[in-house]
Amino acid sequence: MRAWRPILALVALSALLAGCGDDSTTGGEAAAAPAGPWQFTDGSGQVVKADKTPTRIIAHAGEAAALMSFGIKPVGIYADESVKTDPNLKNLDLTGIEILGQEWGKIDVEKAAALRPDLIVGDWWPAEKAHSGMEEGVDEKSKKLAELAPVVGVSQGKSIVALADGYESLAKSLGADVSKPEIAANKQRFEQAVAAFKEAVAAKPGLTVAAMSPADDKVYVANPPYAPELLDLKSWGLDVLTPASPDPGFPYWENLSWENADKYQPDLILWDGRSFTATANAEWGKKQPTWFKIKAAKAGATVSWPAFWLHTYGDFATELDKLTAAVKAADPNVGD
Repeated sequence: MRAWRPILALVALSALLAGCGDDSTTGGEAAAAPAGPWQFTDGSGQVVKADKTPTRIIAHAGEAAALMSFGIKPVGIYADESVKTDPNLKNLDLTGIEILGQEWGKIDVEKAAALRPDLIVGDWWPAEKAHSGMEEGVDEKSKKLAELAPVVGVSQGKSIVALADGYESLAKSLGADVSKPEIAANKQRFEQAVAAFKEAVAAKPGLTVAAMSPADDKVYVANPPYAPELLDLKSWGLDVLTPASPDPGFPYWENLSWENADKYQPDLILWDGRSFTATANAEWGKKQPTWFKIKAAKAGATVSWPAFWLHTYGDFATELDKLTAAVKAADPNVGD
């Protein structure tokens, strides 16, 4: 997905890492699919139909994790990084699943064709009008994945909650039993995490945050209208800064030169979790001194933000717990 663009510039500094996921419901045996006919309304608004319910599914990493949390096991997965570090996959049992790619924009379509898929699952990205793995900039050979089977996915839109709900609906249409106790337990854990987050935010009036991603060439400031997890945080009371001048051609971010890195002064930096490490803040302060002109960075007021990868209630609950702890520890006066 193009929302990864700033991270690609960080490879020389650190591996693409993120917070640990915690969806234990990997599903075990695949659910028994109803005979059909089958249909599902794609995130693009198109209704995708088939004479029988798909059973041989290839999915993008996060979407695969979502389906697996409801007991639907894909035959193949393509990821944007190593499946060992992908935050969606690194705690899941991938035994028996063919790995078709571990780099953004590169999918082994010949290997995929050998799996005889009857459905491809990838998020729909409205800003790009494309599904995951089929956007502008990927290898043309990789785009041929869409010729193997119908493609569906839930839209990356206004809420991760809506995204998770959408994949629950897709899994149910594919034969998953979404009433299992372990699924309900993950939802309950998520609801508890949301309640704790709201309480922490309410206790810190005036706290401002900005979601940021430092890179070799620029500092990227995330634009919440194009980041559903940030919109969820805002809906729960967190004051997430909306940048004044997002890139017109790539509205996920405002791009700041390093000379202007301190354009915004939040009290807490939500650091793109795909590049966040325990020492990253200090390393950037040495590499680019203007990073520490951001008062929150100088104070070490940073926390990992689960950028553009969340798909399940369990993972969101885990990440919310981390954010709640950071909010509780934050000083609302740092950015003054």
